Amino acid sequence: MAKVQIKIPATYMRGGTSKGVFFRLQDLPPAAQRPGAARDALLLRVIGSPDPYGKHTDGMGGATSSTSKTVILSRSQHADHDVDYLFGQVAIDKPFIDWSGNCGNLTAAVGAFAISNGLVDLERIPDNGICTVRIWQANISKTIIAHIPVANGQVVECGDFELDGVTFPAAEVQIEFLDPAEEGDDGAMFPTGNLVDELELPDELVAGGKLKATLINAGIPTIFVNASDIGYTGTELQEAVNGDAKALARFELLRAYGAIKMGLIDSLAQAETRQHTPKIAFVAPPASYVASSGKKVSASDIDLLVRALSMGKLHHAMMGTAAVAIATAACIPGTLVNLAAGGGERGQVRFGHPSGTLKVGAEAECHNDQWQVNKVMMSRSARVLMEGTVRVPEDYQSY
Repeated sequence: MAKVQIKIPATYMRGGTSKGVFFRLQDLPPAAQRPGAARDALLLRVIGSPDPYGKHTDGMGGATSSTSKTVILSRSQHADHDVDYLFGQVAIDKPFIDWSGNCGNLTAAVGAFAISNGLVDLERIPDNGICTVRIWQANISKTIIAHIPVANGQVVECGDFELDGVTFPAAEVQIEFLDPAEEGDDGAMFPTGNLVDELELPDELVAGGKLKATLINAGIPTIFVNASDIGYTGTELQEAVNGDAKALARFELLRAYGAIKMGLIDSLAQAETRQHTPKIAFVAPPASYVASSGKKVSASDIDLLVRALSMGKLHHAMMGTAAVAIATAACIPGTLVNLAAGGGERGQVRFGHPSGTLKVGAEAECHNDQWQVNKVMMSRSARVLMEGTVRVPEDYQSY
């Protein structure tokens, strides 16, 4: 008997500077409604991974970390929340999905999808105005609030809000990441208890074998280093890093050493099974440069420069979760991010990234010499690109 394809309801959405395939949990095949090999196999086949050609020609992925993403949503099982949001970062050339962190950019699309797909109670959706969607981020067990514009009871997607890294304007979506730092013992936001650590590394990685780093767990675990300490200016665009295989291998080793220092992994080899987290980023004081779109960014328009890597490549803009980490670190005096921005206390930061600039706000306070960040705020946008059904071969689990 000839093999056939099965059809699964799905929506292809852009959120922030990322895009991914969105599913309602209830629409997945029964075996994929639970965590495990069947779910991973399905999502890998949907995206088109693993692809040794690195193109995702036979799937919905876009062959970059920003476009190889999946989202599973359901009515929330948590009190005072509307929707449970589970994110899977799909590797491109490996049969692997990383469930260890959130995607802050796609968060902008979660609220809109939830409203349009019956996951938010009708009485919570105004006819006109702003619908406040309470999101439980299941990967990291955190609350996110999305403010979604609504007109005539429908989500508004079109507008004049411009986001660097996205070609066309759309409606603005305001997002609040509540209590974004890791919970636990004192100092958990900074896993080592220090605002700045010194990583001990092989001499071939860094001259002298030592590298200053701020290790923070807010939004997503992130390792910040000074651009000048690793031979960069902070004005680099993607091709300056992604075209250099030796540089990428070096960044991955630096990321692995930082992950060990943060207590996320026990050995360098384990970094391969945790590709989505932690992130690694390098920072520098403000400087003028030309963004990838040709837009001129003036040093006077930004507080600092940040370049971040995701899934082994320099990101074309900035991951939303990394922006949370940047804002958190920037508002705490003494971190490398804060020092690059000029030091002192601040409630918001505007940083330059390869595609342009981004402003992020943070509410932080210090109690008994311990910093606490109550929330981080930013604006993004989101849009449905296509909706209907995605098809996969019925024997997808055999690939």
